[in-house]
Amino acid sequence: MFIIRWILGRIILLLNFVFSPRSPKRTAQAQEKIDQSTQHLNLYQLPACPFCVKVRRTMKRNGLNVALTNINSDQKYLDELIKEGGKRTVPCLRIAKENEPVQWLYESKEIVQYLQKFAA
Repeated sequence: MFIIRWILGRIILLLNFVFSPRSPKRTAQAQEKIDQSTQHLNLYQLPACPFCVKVRRTMKRNGLNVALTNINSDQKYLDELIKEGGKRTVPCLRIAKENEPVQWLYESKEIVQYLQKFAA
């Protein structure tokens, strides 16, 4: 099963690379404004997860710079996701606005809808 998952993961990454969407062209000021509005976001993800790829493609298509955290790169990220978010499911968008409790958004469809607000 591991080998099948590994092969499928590599196929997903290859297709994502070949058919990667383009970021929109903006002025430096417009991009800086968007970057400031998304600096409180962090996407917990796995590189070859198809749902994570969907969210990352949306981010690229809309020119959103959101911090990416690979939960397999360090055990502390996985522990943080489970402890604070409540479960080991990716993709998960961590929303940490000032003076508000941290929110954890889990479903890729909901994450995409949330990120669409920043591109408008």
